[in-house]
Amino acid sequence: MLLRHIARPLLASSFIYDGVQAARKPGEHVATAKTGSALATQALGAEPLSEKQVTTLVRAHGIATAAAGTLLALGKAPRASAIVLALLTLPLAVVNQPFTAPKEERGPRTERFLRNLASVGAALIAGADLEGRPGMSWRVQQARAARAEAKAAAVEA
Repeated sequence: MLLRHIARPLLASSFIYDGVQAARKPGEHVATAKTGSALATQALGAEPLSEKQVTTLVRAHGIATAAAGTLLALGKAPRASAIVLALLTLPLAVVNQPFTAPKEERGPRTERFLRNLASVGAALIAGADLEGRPGMSWRVQQARAARAEAKAAAVEA
């Protein structure tokens, strides 16, 4: 359908842009990522990550996001790339959650949080798109029905 050929690149464009920006200029994202990594390492009882490690993680996350976005835009493995994008965006939503932020940071964090949640939802919808083909549950149901018909025919014979 023509709509998919237009909608996928449009959806992917923000993921590609954000991923390239994070890979090229990780400094803008490191402060937020450092806060999120500190919470994660504290919850796991591990040592906090160094600035260099967080920068490397931000770059790797950006490259993975840009790559998955490019695959989605090109229509190569669109369902898998959309699910990967949703999974890559979930940590951003957690880090940007406004609920524990100081009052002066809540407005911008709420905006980023809601944008991340919307991106996760859009990627999940794109990942569930079967392009008009029947889903796995329908195929299993049809196989069971065919097997039951074959069994019934064998009993009658």
